[in-house]
Amino acid sequence: MFRGKKYKESAKQIDRSVQYDSAEAMALICKTATAKFDETVELHVRLGVDSRHADQQVRGAIVLPHGTGKNVRVLVFAKGDKAEAAKEAGADYVGEMDMVEKIQKENWLDFDVVIASPDMMGVVGRLGKILGPKGLMPSPKAGTVTPDVAKAVQESKAGKIEYRLDKTNIIHCPIGKVSFGAEKLNDNFNALMGAIIKAKPAAAKGQYVKSCVAASTMGPGVKVSTAKMA
Repeated sequence: MFRGKKYKESAKQIDRSVQYDSAEAMALICKTATAKFDETVELHVRLGVDSRHADQQVRGAIVLPHGTGKNVRVLVFAKGDKAEAAKEAGADYVGEMDMVEKIQKENWLDFDVVIASPDMMGVVGRLGKILGPKGLMPSPKAGTVTPDVAKAVQESKAGKIEYRLDKTNIIHCPIGKVSFGAEKLNDNFNALMGAIIKAKPAAAKGQYVKSCVAASTMGPGVKVSTAKMA
């Protein structure tokens, strides 16, 4: 894989054999992010569970203390008073069958989060094949199927993120932008890791957090120690 000069220079500042304390890791990420844009910092956590088993699923949502730094576009499926409440809370798009048809016919996907009131799930269910693979399908576990759509919109806008295992038992999540600085990134890191640890399934055996790596969009990965947490 080709790596540019800047990447190689940045990588020299990181010792691959070391698991850094989270505060030190965030400082290193900020220092080694050299792109001309404000890079997103992502966390990749490998867990000692088997996602093929229903009782070992790890999934949930958390509002990060400092948000994600991203402008989140929210689509809400609701009607009547709930639709009005969603609009007032700042939802970008609100609708019913009209939105389903727009997604189906125009392949329209200009949104980051989908929220639905429970009575709309019969309608939203038709979009399972489109929204499911993209991780956009509303779910009660993630707090995106809820009678209080207005609150869900506000939380999404404030930096609520959903974490879930992929097929390789890794959770990938954004924890902010490089411009946040090490301190705020560390706060977000601790909040997310705390939630993941709290979500440990009873069926999980052995070491729960196998490894934890944080990286900016264009920067090298930094191993983060979770010894104090797990």
